[in-house]
Amino acid sequence: MTQSQRAPLKGALFMVLAGVSFALANAVTWTVTYKMGFKPQSDVFWQYLIASLFSLPFLWKHGLKGMQTKHPFLHIARVLMSVLGVQAFTQAFATGMAPWHVIALVMTSPFFVMIGAAALLGEKVTPNRWIAATMGFAGAMVLLRPWENGFTLSLLYPIAAAVTWGGASLITKRLTAEEPQTSITMWLLVLLTPVNFLFSAQAGFEWPTGNILWLILAGGVIMYFAQHFLTLSYAAADAAFVQPFDDLKLFSNIAVSWLVLGFAPEGSYWLGIVLIAGASSYLLWSERNGRLGAAQPA
Repeated sequence: MTQSQRAPLKGALFMVLAGVSFALANAVTWTVTYKMGFKPQSDVFWQYLIASLFSLPFLWKHGLKGMQTKHPFLHIARVLMSVLGVQAFTQAFATGMAPWHVIALVMTSPFFVMIGAAALLGEKVTPNRWIAATMGFAGAMVLLRPWENGFTLSLLYPIAAAVTWGGASLITKRLTAEEPQTSITMWLLVLLTPVNFLFSAQAGFEWPTGNILWLILAGGVIMYFAQHFLTLSYAAADAAFVQPFDDLKLFSNIAVSWLVLGFAPEGSYWLGIVLIAGASSYLLWSERNGRLGAAQPA
């Protein structure tokens, strides 16, 4: 097998490893916030602080000059949207929602990005995109089940995370047209921990002790490896190739929820999972085929 053939396989493997690592980090977050009662805002601060320590060589290498930009307010808005997404995501775990349930609802984010890109960036919404969005919405409704208990706050947290992360993705898309990747990364790394600290302080700052301390340390290290595997994946192969493997994170979270936490989806929840995963895969497949078709000579 040639080097060019191995690279996509390595990219796919790293993406799967990233999904498994994120699933393990989610299990740690669920245990610390829901089972052990640690404030979710403080959990976010400590885990991301630990993960950020591994980024110090990158920050030292580029220094403040790496943050030079024409769009400081867009960078700040992106960081705020990212933090709001993380906070809502962790709050969902703190209410006792299973990690697989949270991830399935967060996977509706690409559909919010699609709608936002059409409304704010003027991108064309093709029939394939509308089909995928409709499937994803139907899957979300099956998981939310508003006809049973209405829209409870715990169920709205993952949707809020999907919307805010979708907004951050739109801003990133806007910034990449003019800004170097180094600047985009630097702004996030520098501001993420201070903004998370403000949320933690507002909620009543907590110091981790005992078993919580060890779990948070483990969660921070796992989070670093998850981000590292993600970077290796995109470095090894084209994003269009590895992105479908990112959807496997849903099934990684189902497996970890079952094997580590002791519960898994039941009954009609599987229908919602299949609809969301199928819609995301269909959207990626149709977009990839569309790009390949456009690249063919007339």
